[in-house]
Amino acid sequence: MIELGENRYGKSRVRLVRVKRNKDRHDLREWTLEVLLQGDFESCFVEGNNSKILPTDTMKNTVYWLARKSATRCMEEFAKEMVDFLLDRNPQVSAVDVSISEKPWASVAIGGTRHPTTFVQSSREQQTTKVRRIRNEEFSIVSGLENLVILKTAGSSFEGYIQDSLTTLPPTADRLLGTALRANWNYTSHGVDFDRLRASIRERLLTVFSNHDSKSVQHTLYAMGEGVLNDVSQVSEIELIMPNIHCLLVDLSRFGEDNPNEIFVPTDEPHGYIEARMRRSDKRG
Repeated sequence: MIELGENRYGKSRVRLVRVKRNKDRHDLREWTLEVLLQGDFESCFVEGNNSKILPTDTMKNTVYWLARKSATRCMEEFAKEMVDFLLDRNPQVSAVDVSISEKPWASVAIGGTRHPTTFVQSSREQQTTKVRRIRNEEFSIVSGLENLVILKTAGSSFEGYIQDSLTTLPPTADRLLGTALRANWNYTSHGVDFDRLRASIRERLLTVFSNHDSKSVQHTLYAMGEGVLNDVSQVSEIELIMPNIHCLLVDLSRFGEDNPNEIFVPTDEPHGYIEARMRRSDKRG
């Protein structure tokens, strides 16, 4: 006897550019969406009966139609709207997941003034969210960012680690520390100002990274997560992923030159990989 286990289906890589034409300026957002439905679809898998199947092409069209009608500005609110729209129209669906990633577009600065209708994409950083709702339950919202490339040239060391017969890495009290940060955090409520909180969380991560006296990537990662959880009460849990993007000191002694920690060769393969999930503890000291 074969039983069908957990299953979902939907539409992925739905790309959308939306322009809100305000009187004084335009607001430009570029999103890539994934929509997944979970529910009573066994007859489709087992019998080939499509009577309970909403075509994925319809999901794509729903994204564009709803984007035209929606008054939401941030991707979390739009994802919530999309989830409820699909649940309301499809009683066979028990849960909906909508994931969105956003490319950064910023207004062009001309003569120190932001141009109202011209934009520039200056980095490959992306903002992300995943909104899930099981029918008759509350929203689950996990937002984040990825590929936030940051590097500092001071305040980082790596010493006191295990050195065995295969270790060639020399200890250093002064190194470059770089990473392409990926972060995901869980909100304690779905009725918050997501754009404001995202900006606050991002700023806190960057502030701690910049000012922390780092003994390792792990040390700084923990300090960054701790900083967010201590300062942003609307976040209950945070996951940070920090690959160590190496900049290796070049040996110039063979050319008769010194190198006072100024000339490096960047390399991103292979790289160290550090991740951790942090949450508030109920334990009392």
